[in-house]
Amino acid sequence: MSIPVTTIAKLGEHDGQEVIMRGWLYNLRESGKLLFPIFRDGSGTVQGVIFKKAVPPEMFDAVKTLTQESSVIVTGKVRADQRAPGGYELDVSNVEIVQRVPDDDPYPISLKEHGVDFLMEHRHLWMRTPRQAAILRIRSEIERAMHDFFDSRDFVRTDPPILTPAACEGTSTLFPVDYFEEQAYLTQSGQLYIEATAMALGKVYSFGPTFRAEKSKTRRHLTEFWMVEPEMAFAGLDDLMLLAEEFITFIVKRVLERRRRELDVIGRDVSKLELIETPFPRLSYDDAVKMLHEGFEKGELENKFEYGNDFGSPDETYISSKFDRPLMVHRYPSAVKAFYMEPDPADPTKALCVDVLAPEGYGEVIGGSQRIGSYDLLLKRIKEHELPEDAFKWYLDLRKFGGVPHSGFGMGLERAVAWICGLDHVRETIPFARTLHRMYP
Repeated sequence: MSIPVTTIAKLGEHDGQEVIMRGWLYNLRESGKLLFPIFRDGSGTVQGVIFKKAVPPEMFDAVKTLTQESSVIVTGKVRADQRAPGGYELDVSNVEIVQRVPDDDPYPISLKEHGVDFLMEHRHLWMRTPRQAAILRIRSEIERAMHDFFDSRDFVRTDPPILTPAACEGTSTLFPVDYFEEQAYLTQSGQLYIEATAMALGKVYSFGPTFRAEKSKTRRHLTEFWMVEPEMAFAGLDDLMLLAEEFITFIVKRVLERRRRELDVIGRDVSKLELIETPFPRLSYDDAVKMLHEGFEKGELENKFEYGNDFGSPDETYISSKFDRPLMVHRYPSAVKAFYMEPDPADPTKALCVDVLAPEGYGEVIGGSQRIGSYDLLLKRIKEHELPEDAFKWYLDLRKFGGVPHSGFGMGLERAVAWICGLDHVRETIPFARTLHRMYP
C-alpha cells in the first residue's frame, strides 16, 4: 500500500498514519539526540521530531546541518499533539533533500527583525513567512467571496479594457502609454465600460487591475491595485448603499468562517470584525462636516475642516472612529466628485454618491454613485472638466439609446484586505506592491 502524499493543512485527516509531505525547512533546533525541524509547505507549518536512533546516521547528520529554506520531501507518522500550533506533529522517518541552500550564500531573511526596505527588496522571499502567507490566503478568500456574492445575486462578470483612450476620474493621475500612433492610458477604473455592459445585461461586475499615478506616500495608496466594480441598471443611490453593506458584511463573515487560523497568525482582533452587521450607519456629508467642526472645537482635531472640500485621511479616520462598523457618508458636493455623478434633485449642488469608511481608521474602502442619466447634462460635465468629447462619444451613446437610472461602486481590494487583516500598510496586502518609489522586484 502506497504512502499518501498530503499537505500540512490536511495532516489531521491522517492521524496515526505515515504520510509524505513536500515543502521547505523553516527552522531547526536541536536537543541532544533529538532534532526538531519545522517544515512549511504553503498550507501551513508543522514541527517534525527526529530521534537519532530511529533513523540512519547519514540522514540525521544531513538534517542536523540542513540550511533554512532548503526544499525537502519528508516521510513521517502523523501524531496528534495539543501543544503544537496546528494540533499535530510529524515523527520523521526519512528526509529527502531536493535542493540545499548553500552555506556560503544563506537564505537572506532570518527569523530576526529586518527593516521594511530590506523586506520589500526581498518581497519574493518575504512572502514565505507565516504572517505574509496568512495575509495572502486571506486575500484569496476575499476574492473568492466577492465572486460568490455577485454570482449568487445573478450579476454577470464582464471584463473592461486596461488600455483606455481617456480619463475616467481626472487627467492628473494617469499613466500614459504609447499605443502605436495614438496616446493611450492605463485604466483608473473599469466603471465607464461596465456601465455599457450593464445596459446589455442588467447587473454586472468587473474585477481587475487599475492604476493611479498619484504621487502619494500614505499607507493607504498603491499605484497599481485591484478593484471590484458592480454596476446595476434601474438602480438608485439607496439600492447601491444596500448592496454595498450586504457585500462588505458577506466578505467579513466569510473570512471569519474560513480563515480564523490565518487571522490568529497575524494577530487580528476578530472581536472587532464580529461587530460587522447590517445595516450600516448613514451620515450625510453635511452632518459629517458638523462632526468634524465639533471635533475641532473640542481640541480633538488640529485643523478646522473647510466646508466644500473632500475628506482627507485624518477626517475620515476621525469620523469613522465614532462607529464600530463601516460608515456610509453620502451626498458630497458635486464640485469635489467625478463628472459622471447624478446631482441630488433635492439639492443639485450635491451628488448622489456614497463613500463607505471602514472602522479603526482605515478610511474609504468603497466609493460609488448613481450615474448621470441625462445626455445633455453629461455632455455639459464632460466639457466643464475639459475632457475630450470624441473619446466619450460611446459613453454618451449610453444615454442616447435606452438610457436608464443606474448605479455602481468600486472597492479597492487592497484597502479591504488591510482593514480586515488589521495591517498598518497596504504594501503587505498584495504579492508585489507598486508604490511611488518601488517597482522591484
